[in-house]
Amino acid sequence: MDRSIFLILCGIFYGILCIFSIVTGIIYMSGRKELNPLELSDRFMKKLSDPDKRRKFAQKMGFVTFIVGIVQGITAYCILKGSSPLAYWIAMGFTLFSIASVSVKLKGKINAFPLLKMIAYAVIFVILLLKGSRDIFF
Repeated sequence: MDRSIFLILCGIFYGILCIFSIVTGIIYMSGRKELNPLELSDRFMKKLSDPDKRRKFAQKMGFVTFIVGIVQGITAYCILKGSSPLAYWIAMGFTLFSIASVSVKLKGKINAFPLLKMIAYAVIFVILLLKGSRDIFF
């Protein structure tokens, strides 16, 4: 299978995450949804036992999630458009950031969604590291 198809799949993955993150961020910022306790450690959830603190934190996290969605969109564009070292390093940098971010979340609880994201990010990282992938960017 041609390696470029793998890059296209990576770009599509980031594009889907972009849409998901932007929509989720808007929902959290508007206060229409509580934080998902499955994605936060028990210790952290205890700190947010007060409903008002939890709501305010969810709104802040909504803003962060929204911004991450925008960066995921930029990353999708960089992977799909390619053709420059800057695009390559943006894609690599955000993928490394994503791996670190999910690994922090995995410390508290291990469930399917963050674990699947971690695996997907690791696969994307390996694909981006392959010389054939870098040749597409450069």
